[in-house]
Amino acid sequence: MRPSSTEFTPDPEAPLTRSRLLTLSASLAATLTVLVGLVATPANAASTVRYVALGDSYSSGVGAGSYTAESGSCQRSTNAYPALWAAANAPASYVSVACSGATTTSVASSQLSALSSTTTLVSITIGGNDMGFSTIMRTCALYGTTECVAAVQAAEDKANATLAGLLNTLYGKIRAKAPNAKVVVLSYPVFYQLNTFCVGLSATSHAKIDEGINLIDNITRTAAQSNGFVFADVRSIFVGHQLCSGDKWLHALNFAELSVSYHPFASGQSGGYYPVFRSAAAS
Repeated sequence: MRPSSTEFTPDPEAPLTRSRLLTLSASLAATLTVLVGLVATPANAASTVRYVALGDSYSSGVGAGSYTAESGSCQRSTNAYPALWAAANAPASYVSVACSGATTTSVASSQLSALSSTTTLVSITIGGNDMGFSTIMRTCALYGTTECVAAVQAAEDKANATLAGLLNTLYGKIRAKAPNAKVVVLSYPVFYQLNTFCVGLSATSHAKIDEGINLIDNITRTAAQSNGFVFADVRSIFVGHQLCSGDKWLHALNFAELSVSYHPFASGQSGGYYPVFRSAAAS
């Protein structure tokens, strides 16, 4: 039978003419292209990563818009870093149970059921609400510098006394529920770019709020690392994109929608949190 124009059937007795060599080379190249495609495609389709996102509003994506209907008041956004990572990496399974207002206690009681021994990747932001984040920022917005500084100092005192213990307890429960998972603990961004002209709160209040965030992040880093977790610090990537900067990734105080105040825009999730988490998950 005469081969079709898309096939090449070698004749072992035919002379290796230049034309025949070119045809053979083209056929081999086409075959290799198909084989490479067959090898590469299953690697992506058969991802073994089973990812669960835990935590508070910085993980659910408050302030980033595009909230899923099923999430209700938890306000889980398709623009949040966990959803962005899942969309880009096609894990074998993905679920976010992160929820606005979550504390270490509520994560332990209502989110850890999403974990199992088959979970291979976990992310979390937590701790700010345990220290009274929303109350502090409301105090600073509605009252003067003296009240703001006092509220932040009270939270710092509480963090120094209790935060490490709260985190260690929660991290131990996460490890018990997901013994085979890489756990990535992400920090909070520092809110204000200092030494710039900025309306609103005083420079003293800005500096004190930043000091409080740095304290919480540093305590979190120590606790995460002592539990064998990966600490993914977003503070440096948000520099230049803080409040009082020219290219903000964070909502300023919003009296019309207080819950989004001091949370990342979609640009803060995609430009700040997502690349930091992506790097930590791949390490």
